[in-house]
Amino acid sequence: MSLVLYGLKNCDTCKKAIKSFESAGKPVEFVDIRADADLAAKVPVWLEVAGDKLLNKASTTWRNLSDEEKASAESDPTALLVANPTLIKRPVIEVGGEIHIGWKKDVQAALL
Repeated sequence: MSLVLYGLKNCDTCKKAIKSFESAGKPVEFVDIRADADLAAKVPVWLEVAGDKLLNKASTTWRNLSDEEKASAESDPTALLVANPTLIKRPVIEVGGEIHIGWKKDVQAALL
């Protein structure tokens, strides 16, 4: 079963997830969402599964957006997420046709 983790190289949460998978003997493919991911294709699929959970409203990027940009994200965040990958809640993990967002206990329990 192929496990693909989408995140950022300098994201501590992504690093923890990768280390946990490796410790559990599960090979993981890392894809940098800024450099290597086809976000135009991925974001709509992720939004369909995760909804607004995909949008990281705790990020510095979110706080720096204008009120207009934030309002547009409420109705359809696709373009904003594609243009600003740091707004994507990380990591996004694809495994066996399933998509998991974040690295909380529920995701860890399901994947480790």
